[in-house]
Amino acid sequence: MSMLRTTFCATLLCLLSQVSFAERIEVALDGKPTLGVYLLLPSTAGTAPAPLLILMPGGSGEEALARDLHYWLGEEFAQRGWAVAIPVSPNQRSFRGANNALVPLLIDALQQDPRIATGKVLLAGISNGGMSALEIASAEPERFRGIVAVPALVPQGLDVEALAGMPIYLRIGDQDELTWMNRLDETAQTLSDGGAIVDADLVFMAPHMFQMEWETLDPWLEALPGATK
Repeated sequence: MSMLRTTFCATLLCLLSQVSFAERIEVALDGKPTLGVYLLLPSTAGTAPAPLLILMPGGSGEEALARDLHYWLGEEFAQRGWAVAIPVSPNQRSFRGANNALVPLLIDALQQDPRIATGKVLLAGISNGGMSALEIASAEPERFRGIVAVPALVPQGLDVEALAGMPIYLRIGDQDELTWMNRLDETAQTLSDGGAIVDADLVFMAPHMFQMEWETLDPWLEALPGATK
């Protein structure tokens, strides 16, 4: 019995060591009200500051959408060593337009945490969040190391030339209910024409929301300038 207990405890500790630390916090922004954020730190937190990933939820960006993204894609990124921050819309409107201005303030606040690395940040977003990621990066491209847009289209009026040299990982499901797959080539070409370095493809038998293609995303992440993983 004692041997079984020892084996069980060892297995449990092994599993716990692989679980990311997650919390729902309110972050004070410079000159603005606090912003709700789902923050996930990798299980290696405490050994060295983790690189920061801002993960933008789709749709209106409201609480339920941010929470679901935390349990889904957020945890997968945290398992790969990223400090993941998923902002919650303060007014149940997407982070497109005016709400985008909150994200640089969020980055400044989060990077004061010694567990989170300073320097350039990775942006990622789902659907509407992917489009907001493109908008945020185009406003201050020097702050970002790359964009994961899964899926996204080019927002109307986007300053694509501001994304010159920006690595962009773009994926759209080939069974997208919104028929975004029909605009993959157009989207990729527009970004490429602006000078972005685009890795674009369809995800086989995937709807609008899909599981990540880690067999292609992992190598892309590892090839980012300044990547340590």
